[in-house]
Amino acid sequence: MADRNGSRNRKRKKKSAKRLGFILLLELLLLVFLAGSYYIISKNKKDNNNPGKIVDNNQDKNDKSKGNNKNTNEKDKNEIEEKLSQAELAALREQERLLKEITEREELIEEAKKLTLSYDYDSAIEMIKTYQGKEGGYEVYPALVTAINELETTKNSLVLYGGSYTSVAQFNHIFFHSLIADNSLAFDGDYDSTGYNMYMTTTYEFEKMMQSMYEDGYVLVSVHDLAKQVTDENGKTKFVEGEIYLPPGKKPFVLSQDDVNYYDYMDGDGFASRIVIGGDGKPTCEMILKDGSVVQGPYDIVPILDAFVEEHPDFSYKGAKGILALTGYEGSLGYRTDDPTSPTYEQDKETVKEVARVLKENGWEFASHSYNHRNMLEKSFEFIKNDTNRWLDEVAPLIGPTDIFIFPFGVDIERTMGHYSSDKYTFLKKAGFNYFHGVDSKPWMHLKDDYVRMTRRPLDGQAMLQFPERLKDLFNLDEIIDPERPPMNW
Repeated sequence: MADRNGSRNRKRKKKSAKRLGFILLLELLLLVFLAGSYYIISKNKKDNNNPGKIVDNNQDKNDKSKGNNKNTNEKDKNEIEEKLSQAELAALREQERLLKEITEREELIEEAKKLTLSYDYDSAIEMIKTYQGKEGGYEVYPALVTAINELETTKNSLVLYGGSYTSVAQFNHIFFHSLIADNSLAFDGDYDSTGYNMYMTTTYEFEKMMQSMYEDGYVLVSVHDLAKQVTDENGKTKFVEGEIYLPPGKKPFVLSQDDVNYYDYMDGDGFASRIVIGGDGKPTCEMILKDGSVVQGPYDIVPILDAFVEEHPDFSYKGAKGILALTGYEGSLGYRTDDPTSPTYEQDKETVKEVARVLKENGWEFASHSYNHRNMLEKSFEFIKNDTNRWLDEVAPLIGPTDIFIFPFGVDIERTMGHYSSDKYTFLKKAGFNYFHGVDSKPWMHLKDDYVRMTRRPLDGQAMLQFPERLKDLFNLDEIIDPERPPMNW
């Protein structure tokens, strides 16, 4: 049966190729005819108006290249058109239309190919298929059909999860806190230095990590592509593994950052102070220098990763970046939106909305990290209910809805390895959360009908200095650790 189907497909392809070839031949002949007609008509008109004059086409080209501007060319064109008959003018217009449409189709193909740099072949193919020209849809234009065939061929060469995994449960989810942008301030020996050494990563280390993971074939994916909610034939919704197709050898992974609030205790310690929109319209960071002056630049994960993906679009699956987890007790994204008495309170809320919008347009997603950042296993149901409602009232309206919950300290609401069963889970589920993330030294996931539970791996100083064996599968730490990082001091 497979052989007969294959034979039929080959016959169809041969017929299709012959048909497309015939269309292409007709189109080329028409272009040649129109171009020739226009040349002859124009030449005859010039010769009739200038008897005995020898036309030097090469000199004409040189003159144009030396100084004929757009207005002069338009004037010459208008003069020629005034001397053409209606039939000749119609032929000229048709030729111009055909050439314009050919250019449009070429540009469309190039735009579609840009999408494939991040493995979005479906969108690229759909973009071309939506084309509508005067002669009909994409199927009557050989160049478009050829482009689609090439895209389909490449798409069919991709493999599930890059062939590196057999299940999404094997994917790594790595996470960070705010990056240290100035080591001299963070590691200056004061009260907070030890904590920074344990739980923070420097910009130097983050850049090295991303470069190493890129070279090793890792590709950023969204948790919403990793596991999708579908509706079965009975109308019941459930979560299923996402089908992520990548070139052989690629390795999907998820990235997140906790506490993207830029807390007061970090002031003056070499961290970014907030996320802003730069003059180029892209997200970047502000940092307050020792002398009190404010500068913008790549002082945290967002601008660093954005720039890296822009340079290496194949490091991201369909433009995915990472998850930004926010608390609420000291505002959002570096703006103190928790303080109604602040003179900039209303303006700060509007700014956060705009920054969040731009971040999401650039592939970033948001998560609740609770409002007060407390251990949710130890805290009571009533505390979690009030804490979550406050986050939904104060933070969610600024960044938009999210169904991702990242537990403070990485401590889950339950210790069970079965199905969640507590009142805490029931409340969080009703509040709209579907993806729950704790912390572990290795990746694991529970994919249930009604939620996804996935662990994350910390890539901080403690992991690098105290438990280096846990990161051997990801990096060669000798090439990663910042030479300015202090030795383990806890």
